Amino acid sequence: MQKYKKMEYSRNKDVLLRYTPGHFITPHSHVNYYIDLCDTKARMKEARAAGESLAEMYMTSDIIDTILCLNGTEVIGSYMANKLTEAGILSMNSHKTMYITSPEINVNDQIMFRDNNKHMINGKKVLILIDSATTGGTLKSALDSIRFYGGEIVGISAVFSVATQIETFPIRALFTTRDLPDYASYAHDNCPLCKSGVAVDAICNGFGYSTV
Repeated sequence: MQKYKKMEYSRNKDVLLRYTPGHFITPHSHVNYYIDLCDTKARMKEARAAGESLAEMYMTSDIIDTILCLNGTEVIGSYMANKLTEAGILSMNSHKTMYITSPEINVNDQIMFRDNNKHMINGKKVLILIDSATTGGTLKSALDSIRFYGGEIVGISAVFSVATQIETFPIRALFTTRDLPDYASYAHDNCPLCKSGVAVDAICNGFGYSTV
């Protein structure tokens, strides 16, 4: 793989987007860039900057009870919750603080919650947080799961997103295709890179990549 490139978020230079051009396979598509958010999710300084920058997009919200963190975004979600709380965003939870939780994925690739943690979703106003959204498949599963468990979706946040909305919910992202205008996503069975014989550089998911 080529060495990654990076860009800074316009409103906070500590928020970085690392990206590598090439040919990559994700769970839902083939893409021509690998977006590497590993350090953003794990390095304290970057996670805090990302969480606080995302929180700024919800300063006019009324109530957020739970932040549902997808693809290992719990650290970002914690800083986001802290910033929202400092700004006076309310929670209706009895302990007057937000839940930061992540789901379990079952063998059918469905998002589920066990009996001991579904109270974090049931009857709660839930904000979804994801690292990157390309086709929106993971987010659609999250929406379906929140509804199934009796929660109310109040927003969707992403560090990077190709999609601008899922159903009627806008995706509020720090980086979009305005930052990478030539970013492209293709269906697995209709990838022009494959048809042109371009070798696959890596297989990717929310945990990272494996070269092939």
